Amino acid sequence: MPHLVRVIDTSAWIEWLIDGPLRKKLTKEIPDKAECIVPTIVQLELAKWLAREVGDDQADQMIAYTQKCVVAPLDTRTALRAAELCRQHKLATADAVVYATAVENGAELLTCDAHFEGLPNVVFVRKSP
Repeated sequence: MPHLVRVIDTSAWIEWLIDGPLRKKLTKEIPDKAECIVPTIVQLELAKWLAREVGDDQADQMIAYTQKCVVAPLDTRTALRAAELCRQHKLATADAVVYATAVENGAELLTCDAHFEGLPNVVFVRKSP
């Protein structure tokens, strides 16, 4: 498998966690922790979703897992790129931050979120209807 650096979007983590029909495909697409970039906004979204859906213990375990990846905090450069991407692609703020993190790190974005479909350097895994 080629050396990949990828930002993993919240939608992909959730589809992987729920052990749904996309888990097998996503497992093949998620790189080793050293090549896996996790924006802090994704940690926030995951913590909210996990606490609501599966409880605090599992939420803590998943956030601990993401901390073993490359955590990318939101800095000024990424925030300004995100603002530009909001305008360019009509993305919501959190989506723009995630995409800007990928752009700023020269990484691909792995996502199941249709907002990103067709954007450069996006690996889009479609959810079943």
